[in-house]
Amino acid sequence: MLLVGLTGGIGSGKSTVSRLLAERGAIVVDADAIYHELIRAGAAGFDAVVAHFGMGIVGDDGEIDRPKLAEIVFADEAARTALNDMTHPLVGEEMMRRVGEAPSDAIVVMDIPLLAEGGKDRASTYPAVIVVEAPAETRVERLVARGMDADDARARMGRQASDDERREIATHVIDNSGDLEALEARVDAVWADLSRLASDAPDAGSSAEKSH
Repeated sequence: MLLVGLTGGIGSGKSTVSRLLAERGAIVVDADAIYHELIRAGAAGFDAVVAHFGMGIVGDDGEIDRPKLAEIVFADEAARTALNDMTHPLVGEEMMRRVGEAPSDAIVVMDIPLLAEGGKDRASTYPAVIVVEAPAETRVERLVARGMDADDARARMGRQASDDERREIATHVIDNSGDLEALEARVDAVWADLSRLASDAPDAGSSAEKSH
Protein backbone atom coordinates (compact mmCIF):
# COMPACT_ATOMS: atom_id res chain seq x y z
CA MET A 1 0.00 0.00 0.00
CA LEU A 2 1.16 3.49 -0.83
CA LEU A 3 -0.16 6.31 1.37
CA VAL A 4 -0.20 9.68 -0.38
CA GLY A 5 -0.93 13.03 1.21
CA LEU A 6 -2.94 15.48 -0.90
CA THR A 7 -3.32 19.12 0.05
CA GLY A 8 -3.80 22.59 -1.35
CA GLY A 9 -5.15 25.96 -0.34
CA ILE A 10 -8.81 26.87 -0.58
CA GLY A 11 -9.75 27.45 -4.22
CA SER A 12 -6.69 25.64 -5.58
CA GLY A 13 -8.72 22.85 -7.16
CA LYS A 14 -7.62 20.11 -4.80
CA SER A 15 -11.03 18.46 -4.94
CA THR A 16 -10.80 18.23 -8.72
CA VAL A 17 -7.38 16.60 -8.47
CA SER A 18 -8.78 14.22 -5.85
CA ARG A 19 -11.56 13.23 -8.23
CA LEU A 20 -9.14 12.72 -11.12
CA LEU A 21 -6.91 10.51 -8.98
CA ALA A 22 -9.94 8.43 -7.97
CA GLU A 23 -10.83 8.02 -11.64
CA ARG A 24 -7.34 6.61 -12.20
CA GLY A 25 -7.73 4.03 -9.44
CA ALA A 26 -6.78 5.73 -6.20
CA ILE A 27 -8.77 5.14 -3.03
CA VAL A 28 -9.45 8.62 -1.69
CA VAL A 29 -9.95 9.20 2.03
CA ASP A 30 -11.32 12.75 2.29
CA ALA A 31 -10.83 14.44 5.66
CA ASP A 32 -13.33 17.21 4.92
CA ALA A 33 -16.04 14.80 3.79
CA ILE A 34 -15.53 12.71 6.93
CA TYR A 35 -15.70 15.84 9.10
CA HIS A 36 -19.02 16.78 7.50
CA GLU A 37 -20.35 13.27 8.14
CA LEU A 38 -19.25 13.36 11.77
CA ILE A 39 -21.05 16.61 12.60
CA ARG A 40 -24.38 15.57 11.11
CA ALA A 41 -27.28 15.15 13.52
CA GLY A 42 -26.90 11.85 15.35
CA ALA A 43 -23.21 11.45 14.43
CA ALA A 44 -20.34 11.32 16.90
CA GLY A 45 -19.34 14.98 16.76
CA PHE A 46 -22.73 16.70 16.58
CA ASP A 47 -23.56 16.95 20.29
CA ALA A 48 -20.11 18.17 21.31
CA VAL A 49 -20.04 20.90 18.64
CA VAL A 50 -23.55 22.12 19.45
CA ALA A 51 -22.86 22.03 23.21
CA HIS A 52 -19.85 24.29 22.70
CA PHE A 53 -21.18 26.71 20.09
CA GLY A 54 -24.85 26.73 21.03
CA MET A 55 -28.13 26.02 19.26
CA GLY A 56 -27.64 29.15 17.18
CA ILE A 57 -25.52 27.14 14.75
CA VAL A 58 -28.33 24.61 14.15
CA GLY A 59 -30.57 25.30 11.18
CA ASP A 60 -34.29 24.71 10.78
CA ASP A 61 -33.54 21.26 9.37
CA GLY A 62 -31.91 20.19 12.63
CA GLU A 63 -28.46 20.06 11.09
CA ILE A 64 -25.46 22.25 11.89
CA ASP A 65 -25.39 25.27 9.60
CA ARG A 66 -21.88 24.71 8.30
CA PRO A 67 -21.43 28.16 6.70
CA LYS A 68 -22.47 29.79 9.96
CA LEU A 69 -20.06 27.60 11.95
CA ALA A 70 -17.28 28.33 9.46
CA GLU A 71 -17.92 32.06 9.81
CA ILE A 72 -17.48 31.78 13.57
CA VAL A 73 -14.32 29.72 13.59
CA PHE A 74 -12.55 31.57 10.79
CA ALA A 75 -12.98 34.80 12.73
CA ASP A 76 -11.89 33.46 16.13
CA GLU A 77 -8.67 31.51 16.74
CA ALA A 78 -9.91 30.15 20.09
CA ALA A 79 -13.14 28.94 18.50
CA ARG A 80 -11.23 27.29 15.67
CA THR A 81 -8.92 25.54 18.13
CA ALA A 82 -11.89 24.32 20.16
CA LEU A 83 -13.58 22.90 17.06
CA ASN A 84 -10.39 21.20 15.95
CA ASP A 85 -9.87 19.68 19.39
CA MET A 86 -13.36 18.22 19.28
CA THR A 87 -13.35 16.91 15.73
CA HIS A 88 -9.78 16.13 14.65
CA PRO A 89 -9.43 12.96 16.78
CA LEU A 90 -12.73 11.65 15.42
CA VAL A 91 -11.75 12.42 11.85
CA GLY A 92 -8.32 10.85 12.28
CA GLU A 93 -9.80 7.68 13.74
CA GLU A 94 -12.27 7.31 10.87
CA MET A 95 -9.57 7.99 8.27
CA MET A 96 -7.39 5.24 9.72
CA ARG A 97 -10.35 2.86 9.80
CA ARG A 98 -10.90 3.42 6.09
CA VAL A 99 -7.20 2.98 5.32
CA GLY A 100 -7.38 -0.34 7.16
CA GLU A 101 -10.15 -1.49 4.82
CA ALA A 102 -8.15 -0.72 1.66
CA PRO A 103 -6.43 -3.50 -0.32
CA SER A 104 -2.78 -3.88 0.60
CA ASP A 105 -1.62 -2.93 -2.92
CA ALA A 106 -3.80 0.18 -3.14
CA ILE A 107 -2.71 3.75 -3.68
CA VAL A 108 -4.56 5.52 -0.87
CA VAL A 109 -4.81 9.29 -1.20
CA MET A 110 -5.34 11.08 2.11
CA ASP A 111 -7.08 14.32 1.12
CA ILE A 112 -6.14 16.70 3.96
CA PRO A 113 -6.70 20.42 3.34
CA LEU A 114 -4.50 21.57 6.25
CA LEU A 115 -1.69 19.05 5.94
CA ALA A 116 1.00 21.72 5.73
CA GLU A 117 -0.40 23.45 8.80
CA GLY A 118 0.29 20.24 10.74
CA GLY A 119 4.03 20.66 10.19
CA LYS A 120 6.76 18.74 8.42
CA ASP A 121 6.69 15.84 10.89
CA ARG A 122 3.09 15.09 10.07
CA ALA A 123 3.67 15.36 6.34
CA SER A 124 6.77 13.16 6.54
CA THR A 125 4.60 10.16 7.46
CA TYR A 126 3.55 10.02 3.78
CA PRO A 127 6.00 8.64 1.19
CA ALA A 128 4.47 11.07 -1.31
CA VAL A 129 2.75 14.42 -0.79
CA ILE A 130 0.91 16.16 -3.63
CA VAL A 131 0.36 19.90 -3.37
CA VAL A 132 -2.16 21.53 -5.70
CA GLU A 133 -1.63 25.22 -6.32
CA ALA A 134 -2.92 28.11 -8.38
CA PRO A 135 -2.32 31.89 -8.37
CA ALA A 136 -4.01 33.72 -5.50
CA GLU A 137 -6.30 35.80 -7.70
CA THR A 138 -7.36 32.74 -9.68
CA ARG A 139 -8.33 31.11 -6.41
CA VAL A 140 -10.28 34.19 -5.33
CA GLU A 141 -12.15 34.22 -8.65
CA ARG A 142 -13.09 30.55 -8.21
CA LEU A 143 -14.31 31.13 -4.67
CA VAL A 144 -16.36 34.17 -5.69
CA ALA A 145 -17.91 32.07 -8.46
CA ARG A 146 -19.00 29.64 -5.71
CA GLY A 147 -20.73 32.47 -3.88
CA MET A 148 -18.06 33.55 -1.41
CA ASP A 149 -17.32 37.22 -0.81
CA ALA A 150 -13.94 38.21 -2.25
CA ASP A 151 -12.69 39.75 1.00
CA ASP A 152 -13.77 36.66 2.93
CA ALA A 153 -11.97 34.47 0.39
CA ARG A 154 -8.73 36.43 0.79
CA ALA A 155 -9.06 36.34 4.57
CA ARG A 156 -9.48 32.57 4.61
CA MET A 157 -6.55 32.13 2.25
CA GLY A 158 -4.45 34.32 4.53
CA ARG A 159 -5.12 32.07 7.51
CA GLN A 160 -3.85 28.99 5.67
CA ALA A 161 -0.28 27.96 4.95
CA SER A 162 1.53 29.90 2.24
CA ASP A 163 2.51 28.42 -1.11
CA ASP A 164 6.12 28.24 0.07
CA GLU A 165 5.13 26.37 3.23
CA ARG A 166 3.13 23.84 1.23
CA ARG A 167 5.95 23.35 -1.27
CA GLU A 168 8.30 22.53 1.61
CA ILE A 169 6.35 19.33 2.31
CA ALA A 170 5.66 18.43 -1.34
CA THR A 171 7.12 15.59 -3.35
CA HIS A 172 4.84 16.55 -6.25
CA VAL A 173 3.39 19.97 -7.11
CA ILE A 174 0.43 20.17 -9.48
CA ASP A 175 -0.14 23.56 -11.11
CA ASN A 176 -3.87 24.08 -11.55
CA SER A 177 -3.79 27.50 -13.13
CA GLY A 178 -4.91 26.31 -16.56
CA ASP A 179 -7.80 24.37 -18.06
CA LEU A 180 -9.02 20.86 -17.25
CA GLU A 181 -7.10 19.30 -20.15
CA ALA A 182 -3.81 20.68 -18.83
CA LEU A 183 -4.67 19.55 -15.32
CA GLU A 184 -5.47 16.02 -16.47
CA ALA A 185 -2.07 15.79 -18.18
CA ARG A 186 -0.34 16.85 -14.97
CA VAL A 187 -2.36 14.37 -12.93
CA ASP A 188 -1.49 11.60 -15.40
CA ALA A 189 2.22 12.31 -14.91
CA VAL A 190 1.90 12.24 -11.13
CA TRP A 191 -0.23 9.08 -11.24
CA ALA A 192 2.42 7.30 -13.30
CA ASP A 193 5.02 8.20 -10.67
CA LEU A 194 2.75 7.08 -7.82
CA SER A 195 2.18 3.78 -9.60
CA ARG A 196 5.93 3.23 -9.79
CA LEU A 197 6.29 4.02 -6.10
CA ALA A 198 3.43 1.66 -5.24
CA SER A 199 5.02 -1.18 -7.18
CA ASP A 200 8.10 -0.80 -4.99
CA ALA A 201 6.13 -0.78 -1.73
CA PRO A 202 6.84 -3.85 0.46
CA ASP A 203 3.29 -5.20 0.43
CA ALA A 204 2.43 -4.37 -3.18
CA GLY A 205 1.04 -7.24 -5.19
CA SER A 206 -0.17 -9.29 -2.23
CA SER A 207 -3.55 -7.67 -1.84
CA ALA A 208 -6.04 -10.36 -2.73
CA GLU A 209 -5.39 -12.68 0.18
CA LYS A 210 -4.76 -9.94 2.74
CA SER A 211 -7.68 -7.65 2.07
CA HIS A 212 -10.67 -9.83 1.19
